[in-house]
Amino acid sequence: MPINAFHRLTPMTDFVIEYYSHEGYADLQTLKLMNNYANFLKKPLTLGMFVPVDQKGNILKEPKNYSSWKSLEHNRRKADHSVGSATFEEYKLYQKAEQKCLFEGFKIAYNGYSVVRITASYNESIELSFNKNEKMFQNFKDVESLTYFGEIYLNDIALKKLGLTNKL
Repeated sequence: MPINAFHRLTPMTDFVIEYYSHEGYADLQTLKLMNNYANFLKKPLTLGMFVPVDQKGNILKEPKNYSSWKSLEHNRRKADHSVGSATFEEYKLYQKAEQKCLFEGFKIAYNGYSVVRITASYNESIELSFNKNEKMFQNFKDVESLTYFGEIYLNDIALKKLGLTNKL
């Protein structure tokens, strides 16, 4: 997976300095972008920001052959609301949950009774533990606290929501 430095989660001060070094001025669109990013950094962390979860916050198991299914062009488009087989619905449910994730490349390293441990596929030393009972991460409370790692990446969905890209 090629990772673009533009996708890197950065502290607010670095974001502002970097953005102004290229733009050199502040208009309403720039100020809105700064506000969006600042609000994003203050969001409390949820497990669904990293891995697909159901409506109750439980981890969804990736359906069998999901990568192959997702690679087909007609399956990458937005879901039409037609009803299909149970397997097809499982793929669509997982895809919808996957599209709510905001961070790139996280995977389940351990899924126990009360704790979930996730790691970044691009750097195994980036590890986060989520307490299922308290519904919160241990040692990290908001998105901004993740800047401690210096190497956490936003996916295209997050960039679009923040107004940092027009693609998707």
